[in-house]
Amino acid sequence: MQIYKVGGAVRDRLLGKPVTDIDWVVVGATAEEMLAKGFRPVGADFPVFLHPKSGEEYALARTERKSGRGYGGFTFHASPEVTLEEDLIRRDLTINAMAEDDQQNLTDPYHGQRDLEDRILRHVSPAFAEDPLRVLRVARFAARYAELGFKVAPETLELMRQLSESGELEALTAERSWKEISRALMESQPQVFIQVLRDCGALKVLMPEVDALFGVPQPEVHHPEIDSGIHTLSVLEQAALHQQPLTVRWACLLHDLGKGLTPEEEWPRHIAHEHKGLKLIKAVNERFKAPKDCQELALLVGQYHTHGHRALELKASTLLELLQSFDVYRRPQRFEEFIVACEMDARGRKGLEQRSYPQADYLRGAANAARGVAVQPLLEKGFKGPELGEALKRERLKALKAYKESASS
Repeated sequence: MQIYKVGGAVRDRLLGKPVTDIDWVVVGATAEEMLAKGFRPVGADFPVFLHPKSGEEYALARTERKSGRGYGGFTFHASPEVTLEEDLIRRDLTINAMAEDDQQNLTDPYHGQRDLEDRILRHVSPAFAEDPLRVLRVARFAARYAELGFKVAPETLELMRQLSESGELEALTAERSWKEISRALMESQPQVFIQVLRDCGALKVLMPEVDALFGVPQPEVHHPEIDSGIHTLSVLEQAALHQQPLTVRWACLLHDLGKGLTPEEEWPRHIAHEHKGLKLIKAVNERFKAPKDCQELALLVGQYHTHGHRALELKASTLLELLQSFDVYRRPQRFEEFIVACEMDARGRKGLEQRSYPQADYLRGAANAARGVAVQPLLEKGFKGPELGEALKRERLKALKAYKESASS
């Protein structure tokens, strides 16, 4: 029995990056031998075991072959005869197909170390094209390592293109897709993830609503970058630069989907794109079964982001409606995330990345003014039920009018 450290732990050590998760592969062992040593099996049909003390995953060396559609359509074969090289060849990228023994001796049959040095993301073997999830994984690695100068090898991008055209991507489950998408959006350059998906034709399969934005012009006076797709990538880039959470990044990706529905004869204006985009945002949310907080914020940002930009001009009554829509009294964090999503949208314009966004503090002040209205005095006046709600609304409107006056003086 020989045990090797494999995959990401080896890759990240060679890159000088912190190693968090460690995967191990065991060559020359049977499941019975693993159980006899106290390892605990994970699942019934997968040769993976948990270490009795560390809890880390140890997998028996295995081969696999395609037996059906999608990510799960594989038959695995694990036996003591499977070599380390045979196990490594089934992996996705050469930089993930290296192994180390306990003396840090490197096994690198597919030249992963060379590709690390050359900053290349390259598939290990033609079997890469058997697993559609790898299209998303490679795009995610491109986003993670873009800051180091990594690029997808042309021949790998071609395989990803073939996979995108094969219909295999449609076989991915919502859960598997969301896991990759959400992880990719939290990388340092998530816009690269979207760009790579577009480069290989996967974006128009997975998110045709986002893909449709590319080539759609916007008024140059507001959007010097002009192209709606480029703008979306820039907004996502700003969200990552400002270390925003997943909810905000997801909303940034979907906020302008309505612009893809504007008839060409109306370009570059996009009247009512906020409302038109809601059905598209809802469709993308449902397709990937995004978490509820991501779904809600994406819809609210899609509907109200232009309100955010025009905050200083809004009437007190419109401001109140906006605050009510976000339920700022019970869910202040959601309104804060809306504000920063609007700010990322404003900064995601060519040459305007550093421009101040006074609307942010103005909206925070408005929320504080409305929240500052006390309920107790109204209760003491005898208001209750629907009447209390109306009285509260009137007082909040008064508070917002006073806030507007003080802010403009």
